[in-house]
Amino acid sequence: QNMELGSTVSAVRSTRVLVGDQVRPAVVVIKDGKIHEIASSCSFSEDVACQVLDVGDSVVMPGVVDCHVHVNEPGRTSWEGFWTATRAAAAGGVTTIVDMPLNSIPPTTTLDNFHEKLREATGKCFVDVAFWGGVVPGNQLHLRPMIQAGVAGFKCFLIHSGVDEFPHVNDSDLHTAMKQLQGTGSVLLFHAERDVWEGKGETDPCQYSTFLRSRPDVMETEAIRVVTELCLQYQVRCHIVHLSSAKPLKLIEEARQAGAPLTVETTHHYLSLCAEDIPAGATQFKCCPPIRGSVNREQLWSALKAGQIDMVVSDHSPCTTNLKKLDSGDFTQAWGGISSLHWVRFQSLPMTLNRISKKIWMDGLQMNSNL
Repeated sequence: QNMELGSTVSAVRSTRVLVGDQVRPAVVVIKDGKIHEIASSCSFSEDVACQVLDVGDSVVMPGVVDCHVHVNEPGRTSWEGFWTATRAAAAGGVTTIVDMPLNSIPPTTTLDNFHEKLREATGKCFVDVAFWGGVVPGNQLHLRPMIQAGVAGFKCFLIHSGVDEFPHVNDSDLHTAMKQLQGTGSVLLFHAERDVWEGKGETDPCQYSTFLRSRPDVMETEAIRVVTELCLQYQVRCHIVHLSSAKPLKLIEEARQAGAPLTVETTHHYLSLCAEDIPAGATQFKCCPPIRGSVNREQLWSALKAGQIDMVVSDHSPCTTNLKKLDSGDFTQAWGGISSLHWVRFQSLPMTLNRISKKIWMDGLQMNSNL
């Protein structure tokens, strides 16, 4: 039935409700703002006072949690702000986002900066929002106060972050941060690439292969080697963000077997796209670490299905159009980030719904070129 905006819904009916690992007709009964019961359509008796929202064959499923989103407010709201980001999330079936500590100005690296971000977000959010803090050189005494104030954990970079106000950390900074985080139960997220590559390849900046060769797998592998050693030494929870290379998976698995409290994510663009298909000058495909080859993509899929990769996120990293250098097609100068928060589109993307259980298996998904 049709309902006015703001109406209180007592139940949601659909011919396609995801229950466990099955998609079937059902009615989701809501009581006091929570799911009270999932009833079969035939057994559900509609109360006179019950406001039932019938969505036909639209899929009803648990909301997606996207724990890697760059909202950029305050400071770079022209790139993205909470008002637009959380509406995009809601439109895509994402009901919780976790905001990264950059590329906002100021970044979320001190308690005062965290409070400023909270003030900016107030009244602008259409979905639930949590916040990561940041680890940068010299901010170790801000970490515990930020934990007490409610940050979900912290992120650091082992390579230049792309913005000067969020500098990357060295080995000494990492040991200092790990000591602060011991015993807190918090988690440290790593952008796991290191500057260990000095090779020279193609020089045409408009060829995707030029960019890809500038950030080879070894940069991820060597960074992740550092992460696994730290994780084992300090027993602080560690998390590797946006894994794009399948090569370090063996290192990750070995560290876990040795007792490291280590998790890892990948993104849907690494699972959906491949380097071979990226045209010259198509800088909308640039992200860091880079989209790699088709063989690597299949290896990521295998690892995801085997449970070696814990989650899939968007790494939503928008910017203004001019920063993508679409006119020149120069991969070396373009902003490295893909705008993709609204990725769960069950009505427009081919999905194999009956394979959804603990994870959303994105088999057959091909992102459209409107990135």
